[in-house]
Amino acid sequence: MKKTSPVLVAFVTVAIDLLGFGIVLPLLPIYAEHFLKDVPPAYHGAAIGLLMSSFSLMQFLFAPGWGRLSDRIGRRPVLMIGLGGSCAFYALFGLATWQQSLTLLFVSRIGAGIAAATIGTAQAVIADCSPPEKRARGMALIGMAFGIGFTVGPLIGAFFASDDPTHPTSVLPGFVASALSLLALLLAVFRLPETWPAVQVRRRPWIDLEGWSLALGNRSTAIPLLTFFVATLGFASFEGILARFTKDELQYTLRQMGYLFAFIGVVLALTQGLFVRRMVTRMGEIPLCVIGIVMMMAGLLAVAMLMTSSNMGLILVGLAMTVSGFACLTPTAQALISRRRSALRQGEVLGVNQAAAAIARILGPLMGNMLYGSRQALHHGLPLYAGAALLGLALLTATQLGVEPATATVNE
Repeated sequence: MKKTSPVLVAFVTVAIDLLGFGIVLPLLPIYAEHFLKDVPPAYHGAAIGLLMSSFSLMQFLFAPGWGRLSDRIGRRPVLMIGLGGSCAFYALFGLATWQQSLTLLFVSRIGAGIAAATIGTAQAVIADCSPPEKRARGMALIGMAFGIGFTVGPLIGAFFASDDPTHPTSVLPGFVASALSLLALLLAVFRLPETWPAVQVRRRPWIDLEGWSLALGNRSTAIPLLTFFVATLGFASFEGILARFTKDELQYTLRQMGYLFAFIGVVLALTQGLFVRRMVTRMGEIPLCVIGIVMMMAGLLAVAMLMTSSNMGLILVGLAMTVSGFACLTPTAQALISRRRSALRQGEVLGVNQAAAAIARILGPLMGNMLYGSRQALHHGLPLYAGAALLGLALLTATQLGVEPATATVNE
């Protein structure tokens, strides 16, 4: 029997698992707002921002440790632990919905964040199996997996979600997400081979700053990491309020919201699957990274200026530009960081990059939701203008990406 490519299995496994992420994400702020109906509206923005940030906080705390552990014991067991955790905590999301419990909702997101922090290990599988010159193409597969999760997941969520505005919460999306993560776990158990043999490395504490020192202590990795961090912060401020924006400004139901998120997922998957994988070999990582930042900034400004208009077509164009830009930025920045470190430390450095992105996803939803609820929210557009300003800063840092050579020494 022909041996299955580890890259293909990792891609399919991550894509199935991310279906659960795509099911839950659009529903999360709406569910939380419903659970907060007895809380003064002035506190809703902070509470929803904290709920969405809790997921990313766990990624920040756990991603480097998962990455180091995968460098020591192999990628396969770490990925299976993460998939098992996703299965359990998405089921808890369904239970939280049934109990109408904000506390259980927080616990489910915290646990899901710990489990999802293993995504850096999936990136390490790609890096293990891809030569440096093809690494950005490989990393784009993870982006495609996110695109599939954001496309099919919201559609599944829309199918199972309630469309009754007085009782908007349904227990089914959480349990369906859990079942999909279980399917991904079974696929990994039976089809995913080990791509990185266990090696003897010095044991270090789970919370260890050495990985950060490794990534930030060298300009060649610090610049792409900082660029990705600032750009992700700007994107996360928009992403964190998108569900509330579509409900309040566009008057969308949960079902319609699922279709909009599916549209975003299609754009993300097509951009990374067709455009990025082809163009990165012609243009290189750095120009494509810069193009992505410019597209994100232009898209956010367009959506902010058009949100009170009735031209939904132009709003969709702005959303597509923003998402396409992020699709260009993510794999190119990850490939630059991976190529500039040795193979022995790739899991750790990619874990640090994921943790840095998690910090951005902690601060972004908090910033976005608090600005969204402010009196100076400019028809809820203030988070988008703030995000565009941050992308302008990311563009400045991106101009320094070509200063250092893109190849790491083998012995680090």
